[in-house]
Amino acid sequence: MATPRRVPGSSSPLDQVPRELAAVMRPELPGLLKEMAAEIVATIPEYRELLEGPAARVIRVGIEQNIATFVDQVAAPTATTSLRDEICRRFGRHEALEGRSLDMLQDAYRIGCQVALRRVRAVGRRHNLSATVLMAFADALFAYMGEIAELSREGYLQAMAELGEEPDNRRRRLLRRILSGTGAARTALTELADHAAWPLPDQVTLVALAPGARPHRGVLDRDVLLDLSDREPHLLLPGPLTPARREGLTAALAGCRAAVGLTTPLDGAADSLRWARRLLPYTTGPLTYCQDHLVHLWLLSDPALLHQLDRHYLAPLAALTPTRRSRLLDTLRAWLTTRANAPELADQLGVHPQTVRYRLRVLDRAFGDRLADPESRFAIEIVLRAAALTGPPPPTR
Repeated sequence: MATPRRVPGSSSPLDQVPRELAAVMRPELPGLLKEMAAEIVATIPEYRELLEGPAARVIRVGIEQNIATFVDQVAAPTATTSLRDEICRRFGRHEALEGRSLDMLQDAYRIGCQVALRRVRAVGRRHNLSATVLMAFADALFAYMGEIAELSREGYLQAMAELGEEPDNRRRRLLRRILSGTGAARTALTELADHAAWPLPDQVTLVALAPGARPHRGVLDRDVLLDLSDREPHLLLPGPLTPARREGLTAALAGCRAAVGLTTPLDGAADSLRWARRLLPYTTGPLTYCQDHLVHLWLLSDPALLHQLDRHYLAPLAALTPTRRSRLLDTLRAWLTTRANAPELADQLGVHPQTVRYRLRVLDRAFGDRLADPESRFAIEIVLRAAALTGPPPPTR
């Protein structure tokens, strides 16, 4: 829809505003921009990241252009608005891509208009502007707000048309909003969830899929959100992870490699997915649950620190050949885990008991009192458990 433009010769609220008022207004613009941004953030917390985050400069330039264009039109009603028009459409487009309605953006426009009116009243007192001039300015400002709101609506509708209105697209946008980590207000999520016909749950469980994985969508429960277009595809399961949900998930992901995160409150969804993605590279079966590997998740949380632990606690074996070192570490891991005797360890490792006795003597000489010290023994076992999941630690000389 094209935004109506004033036909030359037709009446406009700007016609009633003295052109000289533009010169009075321009020095006020920097302070006015700061005041608008502060009030918008205070009233609409969802916009805090936009106005104070990494993209703040770009957004503030857009707001500044909107204000400057109004002042330009006060000075010359036929002044070009092409840059402002594009910025307003982009604002509307951004709201659509973020999965929000236009309500918050329109609220922001109204707040900006109110701040501008307060400022012009103060300026009016300093410059002895008449009530007639102030009223004309207010009429022109409200008309201008209607223009920029309509431009943003154009951008919003265009983006919505590109996204499509199929349930999959609405639910994909909802999933991305839940995982965005922007602290979305519950009311904003509820509005988007209603639009997607998906009741917001109190708890969720995220599932990380291997790239290229394609679940059997006909088997998936209808309330599961999924994003298979992401380079790291994933699912969201609403509610607790019941036995029935597990069974359905196993059937739907047959043939896929996947890791199931921990069940968290809704606002912890990003954590659940992060844990699942952390575990996914080390999965051996088709479906692995984080709750079965909590210690491993903890060990994998800092690979660099784990490497330092290996360097410190497994240093006595650093000079050995990789093959001999690996055999001794296998024996040490089995002994620390089971505290079994030589014949029992030999049965586990598939070697002769005498071989196990020899390896234990080598380990005793290499580590000395460290294997008798509870703290050192615990640290060594941590490193070996991590190695069992990630692969043997490289020898460190």
